[in-house]
Amino acid sequence: MKFRSHSISSPAKPSIVVPPKRFSMRVAEWLLDSPRLGENPNVKHIAGRLLKQPAREGVVAAQSRLGQLMCRECGNARDRRIGQDLLRQAARAGDLRAQRELGLIED
Repeated sequence: MKFRSHSISSPAKPSIVVPPKRFSMRVAEWLLDSPRLGENPNVKHIAGRLLKQPAREGVVAAQSRLGQLMCRECGNARDRRIGQDLLRQAARAGDLRAQRELGLIED
């Protein structure tokens, strides 16, 4: 049995396609800002899942949007507390929307 060796024209390492980091955040914002879709609880759940990783990575806008979503839409105290923590982080980073939301919550 004869084996063929790798041809010289093939790359040594396969190229890895890395999706843009902000793509999931853009999709989540589009879902939440859409007048028709943004009111659906299932869509809000999907948007929250899309915002979760960018918020963990420190993206201020994602922290702000996810914090608002968790404070407004979640029924349990644990999720509201996590949402407030996310809003505080975003507010400390200078996000005006998070600062306003915190002002509404803490008043």
